Amino acid sequence: MNFKDKVALVTGGASGIGLCTVQTIAELGGDVLVADINVEAGEKAAADIRAKGGKAEFVRLDVTDKTSVAKVRDHVLATKGRLDVLCNVAGWGHIQPFVDNDDAFIAKVMNLNLNGPVELIRAFFPSMIEKKGGKIVNVSSDAGRVGSLGESVYSAAKGGLIAFSKSLAREGARYGITVNAICPGPTDTPLLKSEPEKFLEAFLKVIPMRRFGKPQEVADGIVFLASNRADYITGQVLSVNGGITMVG
Repeated sequence: MNFKDKVALVTGGASGIGLCTVQTIAELGGDVLVADINVEAGEKAAADIRAKGGKAEFVRLDVTDKTSVAKVRDHVLATKGRLDVLCNVAGWGHIQPFVDNDDAFIAKVMNLNLNGPVELIRAFFPSMIEKKGGKIVNVSSDAGRVGSLGESVYSAAKGGLIAFSKSLAREGARYGITVNAICPGPTDTPLLKSEPEKFLEAFLKVIPMRRFGKPQEVADGIVFLASNRADYITGQVLSVNGGITMVG
């Protein structure tokens, strides 16, 4: 895989799966934009890549804020001239019975996992059409494919992101733009570790491989779909989950 002369933006790029994604793309020659709301961690991630000889810049981005999205779009197109790769990794969820979901909780889940990625893609899609090419990879979840106990709204958001990815893939294909989705299983990230221990134990019991995924393992799938090795793959959903679900 080769990302030489490719400009890539990764949301949630300051930690976990997003951090592994920006590091891998940079190692493969890409010019990466580490997009995150966490300024300190994002600046460090970009600095670490540059210290190793890679190309990286931090951009503060709140995917739930249209003004922030527009500002990042304008900056990227003004300084880079284009965006070749867009990876929507940022997301959030918390296990909670639906009857306990208040308005703020539902809004946060929907905005971070569906509305935010849609808005960011809408910001960059016209420029990809103009340049006749681009790679979009959306991080969804198997919860969006088969449902998940205690994650009803999260499942709805992630299912919506899958449907959106498939539909947009049909629109983008004629312009050389591919759109695919990745569905991580339970992955060893700070977000997973924030859940109660009883949930983590329950997860492990139903994963055939009997371990949580590593952020790099998910990032490898994202990077593949964003690479030249996946030029003829679009509208597809790839689960990286240790076999916890096996969807045809």
